[in-house]
This record gives sequence, C-alpha cells and structure tokens, in this order.
Amino acid sequence: MLLQVLEPGQSSFQSKEAVAVGIDLGTTHSVVAFVQGDEIFTVPVEGSPLVPSVVGWRDGAAVVGKGATPENGISSFKRFMNRPLEKLANGKTPVQLSAEVLKSLKHHAEKALGQTVQKAVITVPAYFDDTARQATRDAAALAGLSVLRLINEPTAAALSYGLDQASEGLYIIYDLGGGTFDVSLLKMSMGVFQVLATCGDIELGGDDIDEAIQHFWKETKDVVADQSTAREAKEFLSNNASWKGEFLGKKLGLTEAQLNDLIETFVQKTISICGRVLADVGAVIHDIQGVVLVGGSTRLKSVKRAVHAFFEKEPLVNLDPDQVVARGAALQAHALTQGSDTLLLDVASLSLGIETMGNLVEKIIPRNTPIPTTIAQEFTTYQDGQTAMKIHVVQGEREFVSECRSLAEFVLTDIPPMVAGAARIQVTFDVDADGVLTVSALEKITNTSQRITVKPSYGLSHADLERMIYEGFEKGAEDIEKRLLIEAGVEADQLLQSLKTTMEADPDLLEPGEETILKEGIKTLEFSLHQGDRQKIKGLIKDLSLKSQPFAERRIGRSIQKRLVGQPII
Repeated sequence: MLLQVLEPGQSSFQSKEAVAVGIDLGTTHSVVAFVQGDEIFTVPVEGSPLVPSVVGWRDGAAVVGKGATPENGISSFKRFMNRPLEKLANGKTPVQLSAEVLKSLKHHAEKALGQTVQKAVITVPAYFDDTARQATRDAAALAGLSVLRLINEPTAAALSYGLDQASEGLYIIYDLGGGTFDVSLLKMSMGVFQVLATCGDIELGGDDIDEAIQHFWKETKDVVADQSTAREAKEFLSNNASWKGEFLGKKLGLTEAQLNDLIETFVQKTISICGRVLADVGAVIHDIQGVVLVGGSTRLKSVKRAVHAFFEKEPLVNLDPDQVVARGAALQAHALTQGSDTLLLDVASLSLGIETMGNLVEKIIPRNTPIPTTIAQEFTTYQDGQTAMKIHVVQGEREFVSECRSLAEFVLTDIPPMVAGAARIQVTFDVDADGVLTVSALEKITNTSQRITVKPSYGLSHADLERMIYEGFEKGAEDIEKRLLIEAGVEADQLLQSLKTTMEADPDLLEPGEETILKEGIKTLEFSLHQGDRQKIKGLIKDLSLKSQPFAERRIGRSIQKRLVGQPII
C-alpha cells in the first residue's frame, strides 16, 4: 500500500457519504490522513503534513500551527489532558486547545477532499488514563467530529506496518514522541493485531530532550534559549555531527557527542521499560520478529543504536515515523466505515477491580487483558442479614485500595437478608473498544441490579501514574505477602464472629467441656491476629474450625428439624 501526500484540490474522491479520517493528535505535531482506494493520503497544511500542535491568537481568533508565534502561542498542552479543566494560556483548557487543532485538521481535510468530514479515529498514548481519553473525545466534539474509536498510538503504527509488510509474529512498537513514550508488544497473525502488553512513561519525550539541551546551554553558555532553538539543534543532529547557531545574538553550539551524554538517561529509561514489557508476557529478545520505530525522537542516532543493541536487530524505519500513526488511524477509520478483514485487539493498560474486605483489591480485569472484553465474577456478603453492598471500582497494580485510583462507587440494595456468604452477587466489568468501563452488579435471587459507566471527573497526576505502574513491579512480592496476611485475618474474623454469634444463640447445644475448649480456641486465635504470623493464623483457623465442627453439625440438625415440623413424611 502506498503513502501519498494529497495537495488541496487533487482528490477525485466522489463518495456521497462523509469520509472518515485518521488523526494523530500529537504533543509536538499533528497529522490527518485518510484512505482512498488502495492508498493512504496525508493532508498538508502550509506545505507539510506535520501541523505544529501550537495554538495562538490573532485579533481574538485562534491560530493553529506555524501561524502561532512563540510569543502568543502555547504548545505541549496534550500533557495536561489528564487535567482537562485546568486553565492554561488565554484562559483556555487543554480540551479547548486540542479542539482548535482538531478544527484546523478537519478544515484542511475537507478542503482537500471537497466534502464534509464528520467522523474520525483519533490516536492517544497507550498510557492515557480514562480522563485523558474522555477529554480527547470532548475536544473532538467541540471540533465537530464524531469519534469512531480511540486507538493507542503504538497500535496504530503496528496497523500500518502489519498491512504493508504482511508481517506475522511478535513485534515491538517503540514510540518516542514529543511528549510521551510508549512501548507495546504485539502479536500479528493472519490479519489479527493483538496487543499482548504495553507500558510507557507520559513524561518522557522530545520535550524533555529539548529542556535538557536548554539547561546545558544555561550551565555552559549562560544563555536561556527558547525551546524552538533547542529543537532545531536536536533535529539537525539527527543527520549531522555538530550544530552551530545563535539566540538573541549569542552564539550557541552542540555536538552529537554532547547530545548523546545529555539524553543517555532518557534512552536507558526507555530500554528498561522495553524489558518490563517482555517480562510481562514471558517473552525473550529472540522471540521478537521486528522492532518498529515511531515518533520524531526516534530519528536520533543514539536512540536507534540503543534499540538495535537491546533487541539485537535493525529497527524498521522504512515508513516516516512522524506519519505512521496517522496512517494507521486512517486505516482503522476506513475499516470501521468501509469494512476490513483486519481485526484489531487492544489491551487494558491498567488493572481494574473492586474493593473487598480488608482494604484489598480484587482484580477483575488484569492489566494487558485484550479489549473489548466482558468479565464477570461472583461475590457474597460478609455479615449475617446484610441487605446492601457497596461496589467500589478501582484502577491500579497494587493489592490495596489505598495504593490504587478510585474510579467510581455505587450501592447495590435490596439484597435478601441471609446468613453471611449465602448471597450471590455477580459483578460484571465491560470494557469497550475505546477503553470505556461499565460496571454492573446483579443479586441473583431477586435479580436486583445496578450499573454505572465510569467517566471520572479528574485525572491522574504524572507522579501518581508512575507510582501505579512502577510500584506494581517493584513491590509486587511484598504486596502479595501483605495481602495473604490480611486475607488470613479476614478469614479469622469471619470465623470468630460466626462462632461467637452461634454460641450465644444455641448455648444448650454445647456439650460439657466443649464451651471451654471453643472459648480457649477463640482467645488463642484473637491473640495471634496481633502477632502477624500468617502461617500460625491459618493453622489456628483450621484447628478451631475442626473443634467447632460437631457444634455446627448439631445446629444444622436442629435447623432441619424445625423446618420439618408439620411436614408430611414422604
């Protein structure tokens, strides 16, 4: 399949229906593309398909792209999409600024096509949280676009390479853009694109490299240069050994060796993240068929060398890394509107679950589960006579609610009063292709149900997101041990509460000496809960359960006799 740049007025596309486009809404640049026949076209704005993601104002009107000067423009607002209501330049929010970029892309696409554009597939970083994804949808709505689907940027890139190369096997998509880094491991087989694992850093990209260059000049030249000058030097060094320029009359310089030193920490961090993705699915380097480079920052020589060295193979760079994401989005837009043999399976980037007793998280949809997906799990009541249950939905990799993100909560009421553990409540998590979560709870005896669509009103801070991802790796073993101890404590509490209640309710069923034995067992188990020895607690639970079993059997016998009173013998 060919990739072409479509000049305005060249299209012979005559479909009477509005065409769907693919949009890479990037931190540094944005691109719009669409499919016509067997070709993909990108639409240039002011001579280039790369539209600077910069918004400025002239005479009160928004100006997008090259017309927005550094003095009156704002860039990199995509990094604030997880805080969609925050006021930035000119009192505008990240949603409003993104909408201006999308309006511009829509306008130029319509001008090139000669017809209306109403639908789009828009790409987002793999680690955009629910708030940032919803904010992207809101921006599209403000721009007059209906979002067919949000797809992850690495997935869009894989879609491009998979169709063009007829690729099969495991592939790494290494995406180092202007504001974010994502790496995804995909399995490609007979037109099925399945994301097996994904990881990333939403504060690692070309902007950070630019800042490092600016800091270097400040320390060595005492010059506070702007970002555009730093970016010019960085881009020049992609193909040259040294750069010389000036800022406000002061001479500046930068060599490839100096740039390599400045970004070594950034590059090694990306390689470490690549290793985590392989570990997630138990893959090794030799399992990887190819590595695809995406994003303008992958043009840097040191990035290419590091990726080559780690994966022991030359990365694929035969498609323009700045345009490959929009290209994949265009393919997906075409597939959703015109039909395709390609099946795209993405994954949930963070685990989803609910709170259970002891501040524990029961993960219902683990991280890297293919989406769309629907998974149900049964739960029960903790106390006798319990008639309601709070469903607290959380997101994250840790074992404790306090270390995860709270997404939403609701209460399921009208549960029939029964003994603890008798009720059957089915909790269902449904994640659609856009990553939007719907949670429902159904009490199976009365068919009472509640449901909620999770649309959180706030986003994760960068620090919180990094904590959720990395601490999930670093503290996994420690968390599991703590969880097992808490679970043993919850089990002990349930046994103690039940035994105390039943002994008070039916004291006459206790045989001579039995009450003393059980009370001693209760006292010993209660004391062990303060010692924090999980194995000892589990042993005492088993011992007390065995000692109380005859008493429990006598209670069951009495209950059966009561129910049979007055019943005919058959």
